[in-house]
Amino acid sequence: MSDLFEDDAPNGTSNAPEFSVSELSGAVKKMIEGEFGFVRVRAEVGRVSLPRSGHMYFDLKDDKAVINAVSWKGQVAKMEHRPEEGMEVIATGRMTTFPGGSRYQLIVESIEPAGAGALMAMLEKRKKQLAAEGLFDPQRKQAIPYLPEVIGVVTSPSGAVIRDILHRLRDRFPRHVLLWPVAVQGQNSAREVANAIEQFNALPKGGKIPRPDLLIVARGGGSVEDLWGFNEEIVVRAAAASSIPLISAVGHETDTTLIDFASDMRAPTPTAAAEIAVPVRRELWVTIQEQKGRMARGLTQGLERRRQRLNDLARIMPTSDRLLDAPRQRFDVLEARLKQALTLSVTAKRHHLNTSAAGLRKSVLTAQVNRSRDRLTSLSRSLDPSKLAQVLQRNRQGFGQLSMRLSRAAQGQEQQRRQRLERLEAMRQAMGYEETLRRGYAVVRDAQDQLVTSADQADRIAQIQFADGRVDVGAGREAAQQPAQKPVQTERPKPKAKPVKGASDDQGSLF
Repeated sequence: MSDLFEDDAPNGTSNAPEFSVSELSGAVKKMIEGEFGFVRVRAEVGRVSLPRSGHMYFDLKDDKAVINAVSWKGQVAKMEHRPEEGMEVIATGRMTTFPGGSRYQLIVESIEPAGAGALMAMLEKRKKQLAAEGLFDPQRKQAIPYLPEVIGVVTSPSGAVIRDILHRLRDRFPRHVLLWPVAVQGQNSAREVANAIEQFNALPKGGKIPRPDLLIVARGGGSVEDLWGFNEEIVVRAAAASSIPLISAVGHETDTTLIDFASDMRAPTPTAAAEIAVPVRRELWVTIQEQKGRMARGLTQGLERRRQRLNDLARIMPTSDRLLDAPRQRFDVLEARLKQALTLSVTAKRHHLNTSAAGLRKSVLTAQVNRSRDRLTSLSRSLDPSKLAQVLQRNRQGFGQLSMRLSRAAQGQEQQRRQRLERLEAMRQAMGYEETLRRGYAVVRDAQDQLVTSADQADRIAQIQFADGRVDVGAGREAAQQPAQKPVQTERPKPKAKPVKGASDDQGSLF
């Protein structure tokens, strides 16, 4: 018997069974999954990791222990509230092990905040983070258009919110409304609201679908959990990036969401958002009528003031006769001075012409020629007769040319002075009072041949001069016509060249 069992017994060991690593790991996995197939764990969220695969890995911890947790991609998409580090949550799932790492973990199927306090703490943390990025900066906010043509509304198509907005717009000022239907509660709410805002901004101007001038994101009241979709980061960033002015009207007046801080204006209710979007048409009409009346009254009053001012100025202005009295008197004085000035100017020019002509008389030239001849005679005695003949010949030619040039110069100067004198005489006649008489005017004189220029001196009138004569006006009204004497222009005879005395036949006359 001993031989039979000698080889089967272990050599120096116990009779406990042996397990492989895989067998032992599988046994532990079955035991844990059997004992903890469904658990709810209240803990604080630690490290959170979301790789490109879409799965979420995070830690659940308290002050004494840490449990690894994982949510698969499909479960993450269904979560209403995604865990964030430091958030207190209640996770529901099942315990299992990971044989490859010899550790146990919790497969989380759903997660929810551990009460309203946890939600508010997470909301406050997210609010501070987005505010630090400048998404709530007042300088980024746009002005709401006074009267938009097209209004885009992002809300549920089946709720009472859209009916309240349309009813309020119809009562105040009907506008064209574009509705983008979205879910305002649930897992897909945040994604649909953000997509609606982005798609409204992507509409081209002048396209088939009109681009809104104003956006309204609206939802009725509810709990913090019901309104949580409007606290999501994706919705806040879409509202802050909107190039179209946006009004947020989420919940009742006491409800506050993060989209209210990122929008350009917050309305306490959806109905109030419609009131902010458009003015009251009746009030606009009344205002326009009031402004029209004020403008008409202002124009009437302005015209009346200007008419009164014009009448006041017209009363203090002198008449046309009074305005022309002084210019007429100055004209008469200047006319008399002009006549005297013309007479003096002609006399002075004539005297100057006579003086200049005296310097060009032939007697003076004859004396100069005689002096030159005497000088040539004295020089000829000291010259060779042969050269003297040549010099005399050259001088004779030169003096002949000089005589001709002097004669032409004298005649030209005399002609210029004669023409200038004629022009001055024509100007004197044109500007004299005789020409004024030919245009229908008359000169009134008294018995001393003085001008009568005032109506107060009418009793002194003795003579009236017209263009063709004078008429005497005496006490017996006897008129005698005396023809007017016209100045006679005389032309000075041109001086004739006189022969030079003492000139020999050989030399000839210099003129």
